[in-house]
Amino acid sequence: MAQIDIESKVVDFATYLPIENASIYIKNTTIGTVSNVDGKFLLVVPQEHVQDTLVVSSIGYKSYETVINAFDPSMDIFLTEDVASLDEVILVADPRPTTGNGVVQKAIERLSRNLPSTPYIQKGFLRHKERNKKEYKWLIESAITMYDSGYASRAEEHLKINVDEIRKSYDLREVDSLYTYTSYLKNHPPYIDLKSKQLRRDTIETASLIEAIKWNDRRVNGLDNLFQGRLNFLRNATVRNALFGDNLLEMHQFEVDTILVDDGRKLYKIKISKGKEYVGLNTRNIYNEGYEPKGWLYIYWDNYAFKKIEYELVAASPAQKARSKSLFDTQTNHKLVMTYLEYNDKMYASYVYYETPKLVNVGDRSSDQEKNLEESGKSKDEQYYYTIQEIVFTKIIQDPEFVFEALQRDWSQDIFTSRPYNKEFWKNYNVLLESEEEQKLIQDLSKRATLFKQ
Repeated sequence: MAQIDIESKVVDFATYLPIENASIYIKNTTIGTVSNVDGKFLLVVPQEHVQDTLVVSSIGYKSYETVINAFDPSMDIFLTEDVASLDEVILVADPRPTTGNGVVQKAIERLSRNLPSTPYIQKGFLRHKERNKKEYKWLIESAITMYDSGYASRAEEHLKINVDEIRKSYDLREVDSLYTYTSYLKNHPPYIDLKSKQLRRDTIETASLIEAIKWNDRRVNGLDNLFQGRLNFLRNATVRNALFGDNLLEMHQFEVDTILVDDGRKLYKIKISKGKEYVGLNTRNIYNEGYEPKGWLYIYWDNYAFKKIEYELVAASPAQKARSKSLFDTQTNHKLVMTYLEYNDKMYASYVYYETPKLVNVGDRSSDQEKNLEESGKSKDEQYYYTIQEIVFTKIIQDPEFVFEALQRDWSQDIFTSRPYNKEFWKNYNVLLESEEEQKLIQDLSKRATLFKQ
């Protein structure tokens, strides 16, 4: 037998509610996954690890451990709360910050110690979703490889991503993308300046529309934007105008909320709030400025390593508030969650969740919106779109020979190219389980998707 599959559900002992984003991993390895919104997970365990220990942990709870081949999948995994006491903290030689701003600044200073300094490769699973409030419009699931030469080098030049395999690819966006198509025409020769209401879907070749959709996907939601851009806070903290760079406290303020426990270790829970200046992302060809930050940071007490980031950018300037209301029907334009796993005294990304609204052109956003929506047969729930990228990294590879050989192959981060389904590959690959809601929406999408289909 090549491997065994462990499938179960993580639940709060006191409330019986599912625990989302719990870490599930094989102790002393980098093999792991996370629980979904229903608390459920599936972990593929190689045969050589069946005698090892399975660990299930979540911030604020006592960890659960068991020998893998003794695990009982018929029972849910219940985690109990774990409360920290400041009186138990051991004093250390260096002066300890007393404010949230001081703790975060100390953690930023320690990034060179806590993040990997040598080249490595991570294997992971990507689920990319696009939907409105009623249904999915696009879904892609793929296996990815990420190479990083280490914290000291620029991610823009020394971080690469490859799409290894595609598991699912369903697209139902062709009738909703005229805004995208007009933007595409304005940015590509011969630079035709049209309004979306001047176009009709039956006048556009499908191949041309697909190219426009891909262009829009790459400029907003490409994997390079996520990992090489400013929202990869820690990895890119040294780049010019970094969000967690020299002017950190001009755009953010931080306050210690409480002390929690993660897998037996104390950590700070720190609230993020706005600073004096707006936050901006400086996105090419898109007005992506005028935000206020909010969220939480979780930083280990002992070594000041970031364990988890929960970060949102909310429209704050008058121009961004008006733009967000008209185009997106939401003031939250970016929502990011990043969780880290410690391995060999370094912190590696283990889970990434990124959500952002998407520009399309379903219906009219003018003052006659209600009337025009009624005439078109569209509801407001169908008009506004958003995308979600979820990545769970399931393996870290540090072997220099393996890394060198991998870099000699051609790399492509194109998740938009359809390719044959590799059944044998996916039998042995760790994925993020679909929630019950996702299963229903995906089943419906798979029946109706027409643009291109895997």
